Amino acid sequence: MKEKCAVFGFQSDTDVFETIYYGLHAMQHRGQESAGIATCNDKIRIHKGMGLVSEVFRNAYLSGNCGIGHVRYSTTGDSKSENAQPLLINYLKGVFAIAHNGNIVNQEGLKKMIEEMGGTFTTTTDTELIAHLIAQEHLKTGDFIKAVQATMKQLVGSYSLAILYDGMVIGVRDPSGVRPLCIGRKGEHHYLASESCALDTVGAELLRDVKPGEIVVFGDQMKSYSGPKGRLCHCMFEYVYFARADSVIDGRPIYKVRRDLGRILARESPVEADIVCAVPDSGITHAIGYANGSGIPYSEAFMKNRYVGRTFILPDQKQRELGVRVKMNPIRSEVEGKRIVLLDDSIVRGTTLKKIIESLRKSGAKEVHVRIASPPIRNPCLYGIDMQTSGEFIASEKSVEEIGKTIGADTLAYLSVDGLVEAIGHSRGDLCLACLTGEYPLENPQRKLVDE
Repeated sequence: MKEKCAVFGFQSDTDVFETIYYGLHAMQHRGQESAGIATCNDKIRIHKGMGLVSEVFRNAYLSGNCGIGHVRYSTTGDSKSENAQPLLINYLKGVFAIAHNGNIVNQEGLKKMIEEMGGTFTTTTDTELIAHLIAQEHLKTGDFIKAVQATMKQLVGSYSLAILYDGMVIGVRDPSGVRPLCIGRKGEHHYLASESCALDTVGAELLRDVKPGEIVVFGDQMKSYSGPKGRLCHCMFEYVYFARADSVIDGRPIYKVRRDLGRILARESPVEADIVCAVPDSGITHAIGYANGSGIPYSEAFMKNRYVGRTFILPDQKQRELGVRVKMNPIRSEVEGKRIVLLDDSIVRGTTLKKIIESLRKSGAKEVHVRIASPPIRNPCLYGIDMQTSGEFIASEKSVEEIGKTIGADTLAYLSVDGLVEAIGHSRGDLCLACLTGEYPLENPQRKLVDE
């Protein structure tokens, strides 16, 4: 799986560039494809490009006492510099910059509508679609916040937005709260971030989450406006994998949730073993929870090479497999002759996990029992995770027993949906579980625009 994106915003009485830089750096795990910052004093200035935050902003600086930033991994739109964000929008009423985390489900019909009205697109992102809609509504109403409210009524899908307009930072969260967005404060100044770990990095206090359907404006003071209401459906994978473990999302500490996922999994799927270990780094907190719940000692089974890039970006399967071996190496003294419980957050194709299990056996592991701290992924995500075809998932074609044989595990067990819901702590009806159950919570009333 690939990460999504992150947004950050800050309004101050001094230059904000350095603060936004470090805020984005703290959320680099959400996107390594491109990065960008927009700041404003008398005008909006933008610097963005392909690569990591440290690469894009090497020897760069932008003046301005308010600004927004973005890190990206493409779920909609091509991986190219034109699609790097924030986007700058010029129109008759003025100019604004916008950055987006999420995915708009009904974008096809809305884009057709805008093109029929004479609009043109210079990128392939749904972020530009949102910007077009805001600009059009602003021309109609003459009020920027009303334009945002009217745009929200037209959008179906997930979105957390950071907007820079007229010396203000504006945050917008979709009515269902699919994607995270929170508010921080230090002194008199307010911050906007996809995850609270970014607030910790810049020394700000987590004030609260942006409410689903809420618009917050940071200017001389913080103001809040209501947008449309919707059914709550927080993305369950933020809790299982995507968010950083030291973040707090919608009142739930991610580390505690992941530890509880492992603890409940130990209760549901016990096994006799000598040690519990993890696929680093995604399975570590789950493994600690499983060890606590089972009474089996936790041990490091792998030494991870921190200087190797992510294996999914390598161009072919042979290189990806080599990348796995270079990236993590079993610690023979810990695994030789041992019955091992191996924890990970999920299985997508199973190819990486198969190689990991093979490496454990070559290092002398006696048994390898795999435990996955989420239910099987069988369905595409429509709301901002790069899992968009069912053919990507081994669980869509094979039973749990067949998957276990394919990856070479002695036994394989997944967490149940009920166990997942228990660990997260939200009610089942307030979570998006579509990739697990195939039940998509957001309808698409705008689809008729395509047919007409």
